Amino acid sequence: MNALAARRRHPAAIALLLLLGLLVTGFAYAAVAPQSASAEATTAEQVEKGKQLFRANCASCHGVNAEGRKTGIGDQIAGPALAGVGAAAVDFQMGTGRMPMRAPSQQAPRATVEFNQEQIDAIGAYIASLAPGPGVPSAEDVDPAKGDPAAGGELFRVNCAMCHNFAGSGGALTRGKYAPSLMNVEPKHIYEAMETGPQSMPVFNDNNLDPESKRDIIAFLKSVENTPSQGGHQLGALGPVTEGWFAWVFGLGVLIAAAVWLGQKSA
Repeated sequence: MNALAARRRHPAAIALLLLLGLLVTGFAYAAVAPQSASAEATTAEQVEKGKQLFRANCASCHGVNAEGRKTGIGDQIAGPALAGVGAAAVDFQMGTGRMPMRAPSQQAPRATVEFNQEQIDAIGAYIASLAPGPGVPSAEDVDPAKGDPAAGGELFRVNCAMCHNFAGSGGALTRGKYAPSLMNVEPKHIYEAMETGPQSMPVFNDNNLDPESKRDIIAFLKSVENTPSQGGHQLGALGPVTEGWFAWVFGLGVLIAAAVWLGQKSA
């Protein structure tokens, strides 16, 4: 007993007990901790494949190591540095066809997607390996059926409608830029845009809008997209400007045509 008590009082026993406690705590946390919403684990092979794809298709603008590159004309940037933008930014930009960019312009427009999803995921894995950044959301995060359209409508009108229009139809910005229409956009791309802030859009991270709020906004946009216009043709839902223009041009056109027809008939 004395020998056992002596071992317990040994200075190394405390350190050993602390180490054992830390190991048990670590294993327990790993067993019960929720997995990241970004989903699938990446492999070294996928990262390497993404690196090769990146250097073949993206490095001319973004630099060989994604460090960014200038055009050589003043401070004009050919492509920004990508470390820290995360796989979500890659999935959004390439999944909507905005990248690779066809030609220099004020804003990258939505276009035909040139890469398949496997290639996009590989490039995203490579960019994510450079520095931490937002990951691609899970299917549950972007499922409109699990969101609240009413709550999403309130959030959208407060945070998004001033640029994207009250019905998500888009609108003009300054210096040739614009807020694109949000109709017929994949839910995950809407989520990724909020997470990464492409073009002139601000970033709505989880401190500004939590994942549930983002899902509510997606649910609202999909409800607008799927709800028929009860009053007839909605003219793009762009508001009173287009409606007034239609009334002046079409309405006055009909009146002028009727006046000309009546005048010819009475002559």
